[in-house]
Amino acid sequence: MPVHQLKSRFETLLRPVSDRLAARGTTANEVTLLCLTGSLVVGSYMLAAPDRHWFLLLPIWLPVRIAMEAIAGMLAREHGQKSFVGTYLREIGGLVSDAVLYAPFAIVAPFSVNWFVAIVALMFLAEVAGILGASIGASRRNDGPFGKVDRAVVFGLLGAWVGISGFLPEWLHLLQPAICLALVLTIGNRIRAGVREAESKASSGTLSHLS
Repeated sequence: MPVHQLKSRFETLLRPVSDRLAARGTTANEVTLLCLTGSLVVGSYMLAAPDRHWFLLLPIWLPVRIAMEAIAGMLAREHGQKSFVGTYLREIGGLVSDAVLYAPFAIVAPFSVNWFVAIVALMFLAEVAGILGASIGASRRNDGPFGKVDRAVVFGLLGAWVGISGFLPEWLHLLQPAICLALVLTIGNRIRAGVREAESKASSGTLSHLS
């Protein structure tokens, strides 16, 4: 079961925050842009700073990022702030944030640049597969086993490990192909679930029309 399925409970905890922000006039797009800015800053420090203790920023920032994205979504859905621009900001911002937050691991042994190019590319494809669900009449798919929140858990733990110890054990190089496999399964699951949902809706619409 992907961690994403805990989303509704998580949003219940955050709803008072989103309600207060809405009352103060804060918009969903402002929260999304602030979230993207934070990801860019954290990723830049992880990549450029010589001290690997900066990787400790990742397990701190990732829960904040997930919370901010959830709050932005609730502001949009529950406070009449949905917009076409907001959809683009959310999806593109999510892709950019994933890249800048996870790419720095490519310079941490025993990980390699080539593997992380593949990982980031597969992350992009997984999110595109999720986005395309809406284009065929399904919902925005977030199926696992390696969705956004699942990735945050894995890379947050890795960031804590690097930040505390300064290195990763050699056997963790096996994690790279495992992540790629999980992402391939995620892409397949999102495509199958999206097609199934779209076909079900189309069939229901046809039956309704015939009746």
